[in-house]
Amino acid sequence: MANAQVILKEKIAGLGSEADVVKVRAGYARNYLVPQGKAYEATKANLRHVEALKSNRVKREAEELVIAEELATKISKLKPSFTLSTGQGGKAFGSVTSMDLHKELEAAGIVIDRHSIQLDKPIKKSGKTVVEIKLNAQVTAQLTVSVDAGDVKDED
Repeated sequence: MANAQVILKEKIAGLGSEADVVKVRAGYARNYLVPQGKAYEATKANLRHVEALKSNRVKREAEELVIAEELATKISKLKPSFTLSTGQGGKAFGSVTSMDLHKELEAAGIVIDRHSIQLDKPIKKSGKTVVEIKLNAQVTAQLTVSVDAGDVKDED
């Protein structure tokens, strides 16, 4: 199996960030990464450009960190509340899921990836719950969610 060394021009999930020198399959480099402009071949001439790419990477990561911290501040100020219908025995009908939280954040003007909401299982109990939202590798926001129990009336 032939491998090739490439220098990444941009962040690629599961592979690395810009300026990383990585080993990939030769076909993946030849047929996808290089033609798409996502990587350079790791020749001696191209390895000289790694420092310039690293400085761009540092600038980009610093900007992303500032944006993530501002977003974390906005998220921590939000206090979304939901009402769940409950039956006679106090059992909740439905639950609050990460999709519900995502819609609530979007309604407040905060656009994030839905998968960054760290909710292990849907919220089915009334009360306050703290949900973590991972915005960046270093920044995690705390969102306090209030869930109230509403009553369902039987129609006879």
